[in-house]
Amino acid sequence: MKGTAFKIFTEEELQKATNNFDEKKILGHGGHGTVYKGFLNGNTEVAIKRCKTIDEQQKKEFGKEMVILSQVNHKNIVKLLGCCLEVEVPILVYEFIPNGTLFHLIHDGHGRHISISTRLQIAHQSAEALAYLHSWASPPILHGDVKSSNILLDGDFTAKVSDFGASILAPTDDAQFVTFVQGTRGYLDPEYMQTWKLTDKSDVYSFGVVVLELLTRKKPLNFDGLEDEKSLSVRFLSAVKENKLEEILDDQIKSEENMEILEEIAELARRCLEMCGENRPSMKEVAEKLDSLRKVLHHPWALHNLEEAESLLGESSIVSSEVVSTGNFSIEKKSLIGLESGR
Repeated sequence: MKGTAFKIFTEEELQKATNNFDEKKILGHGGHGTVYKGFLNGNTEVAIKRCKTIDEQQKKEFGKEMVILSQVNHKNIVKLLGCCLEVEVPILVYEFIPNGTLFHLIHDGHGRHISISTRLQIAHQSAEALAYLHSWASPPILHGDVKSSNILLDGDFTAKVSDFGASILAPTDDAQFVTFVQGTRGYLDPEYMQTWKLTDKSDVYSFGVVVLELLTRKKPLNFDGLEDEKSLSVRFLSAVKENKLEEILDDQIKSEENMEILEEIAELARRCLEMCGENRPSMKEVAEKLDSLRKVLHHPWALHNLEEAESLLGESSIVSSEVVSTGNFSIEKKSLIGLESGR
């Protein structure tokens, strides 16, 4: 799929690819539409998303936004290959990711063993993708619905953030405000619920909940629990406050040797879940922290002194920047040369 140019598809092409949007081809239902598995030219697997109804104004915006989204190119973001605009509701065509969602791996994996290394990799890669969306374009592209079911997994558990274009259709003008609640219960930023303004820090909050899922293997909402136990974030914050973090962690990764690193990840999650958006770190800071924790994990000699390890990583890294121009945007690519992850 690398280097594939963004394409405008005809309705006929996409009907053919999905056997006329056959129900048997449905991969899932998202907040913004239904996703079908399709085959282009008979052999290229793709995911085809039929959006729910949007009004005329949004339809006009849609074409412009697609141009921007088509330029998003990051190894941890599902690639948008093209779209079809000659229909009542837009249809998007994405690359097909074979291994299902992070939600499925964590919650429907029937106790399948997931190492701390794999969990940290998925968290780090997802954070990198969100940091890229927040920082490469102006105004930033906000996801608006970060959750474990919107993180897809490739064959080697490489994370691919999906369904990120939805929020870009929301108004960006201060005079307007979002008149519908976007996002998913259990992941919603409490500040957004009060102000109705989506910000980059709303994504940070939701990402904090995903990190909790990776740490605890519990769902964001437990409808069977007592009132104060329904929300995973509330349970987690109270466990941290009472110094009972161990009680909420997943048994598979809970061990004496992992405890220090688990506490660091938990502290990062706690900061992401701050009630006030200003107090939360940026996704760039989150990604950098997770990157350094992955390096520490792969160099056990550094495990007992994380701060020293981080300053060492900082000093031994050389950051080189090159600016790549793609049409209206200058994308700053940073390559970090430092301690490798040892894999």
